[in-house]
Amino acid sequence: MKVEGGCYCGEVRYSVEGDALFKAQCHCRECQYIAGGGPNFTMGMLEAAFSYTKGEPKEFKRTDIDPAVTREFCGTCGTSLSTRSPAAPGVVLIKVGTMDDPTLFEGPQVAIYTCDKQAFHMIPEGVATFEGLPG
Repeated sequence: MKVEGGCYCGEVRYSVEGDALFKAQCHCRECQYIAGGGPNFTMGMLEAAFSYTKGEPKEFKRTDIDPAVTREFCGTCGTSLSTRSPAAPGVVLIKVGTMDDPTLFEGPQVAIYTCDKQAFHMIPEGVATFEGLPG
């Protein structure tokens, strides 16, 4: 599968090819900030197959969380594009809303960090849930 996408203003674009390693919706409190209050829908892809094809994202990493993830976003429009986590080396987490064709996501396989889930967050029936990361 080839996935292409980018930010809202078009300044930053990416491309990645290969099968998704996993498809998730994350309910952690940090992701709720990025997603505007809802869960964050992500697709894990091999980092080696991922590249930015236009522009360069800005990065943000909290210094008060260990180990902290690195979040990549457009410095012009603020669109959150991807995340890289020390818990998943060699993987880039693509934000589904940035994909040119988000139907490629097809829905989550897992819902993670449900310990922070809000009452208004919906998890599709049959999706495996985890209070943190799957063991």
